[in-house]
Amino acid sequence: MKLVYKGKTKDVFARDDGNYLLKFKDDATGTDGVFDPGANTVGLSIEGLGNAGLAMTRYFFEKLEAAGVPTHYIACLPEESAMVVKPAIRLGKGLEFICRFRAVGSFTRRYGDYAKEGLPLDAFVEVTLKDDDRGDPPITKDALVMLGVMSDAEYEIIKALTQRIAVFVRDELARHGAELYDIKFEFGRTAGSDEMILIDEITGGNMRAFKDGKQIEPMAFGALLGL
Repeated sequence: MKLVYKGKTKDVFARDDGNYLLKFKDDATGTDGVFDPGANTVGLSIEGLGNAGLAMTRYFFEKLEAAGVPTHYIACLPEESAMVVKPAIRLGKGLEFICRFRAVGSFTRRYGDYAKEGLPLDAFVEVTLKDDDRGDPPITKDALVMLGVMSDAEYEIIKALTQRIAVFVRDELARHGAELYDIKFEFGRTAGSDEMILIDEITGGNMRAFKDGKQIEPMAFGALLGL
């Protein structure tokens, strides 16, 4: 296999069969040892986090596939802390779609004059560019269309998918007594077509959820979901 991308929390390898391998790491985003799913730097490493993230991603991707949501998932390789996925073309140089059910994190840092911490939000979707040098800036639909990153119709498709998947995850966590505050996703175009599919991962490292008034740490999601 050939290493094609070295990321913060995963490395990506090209396989001989034309598919790709995502190898999960034990690293998490944050600052000074404190976990933060909205951070764009690695802040800490937790032994076993890669396997925990893989198990959680498999759990949700298989459920989403069964529910008719298109993803890049093919198979899980627990012994390698890795997942086999279909090839997909990322949008621009990388985008993150965030769905928010409560105001927290960067939302309240930006809009604190209007939104107090924990304010309920109606599956609010925002998009950020994956650009570490510029602090992953938010971008509007109009800008994405004008810059040629995607069409208006593609944006609406992904927005609807973002809300559908986020509600699915929210309801699944709620069955286990937890409340989802926000979650981020990545999407891509299927190679050879224009179909938009969910890519990357669904782990405790890309969401904020709370139970009994306390934020759930990334490693704790496995026990919560019975993985």
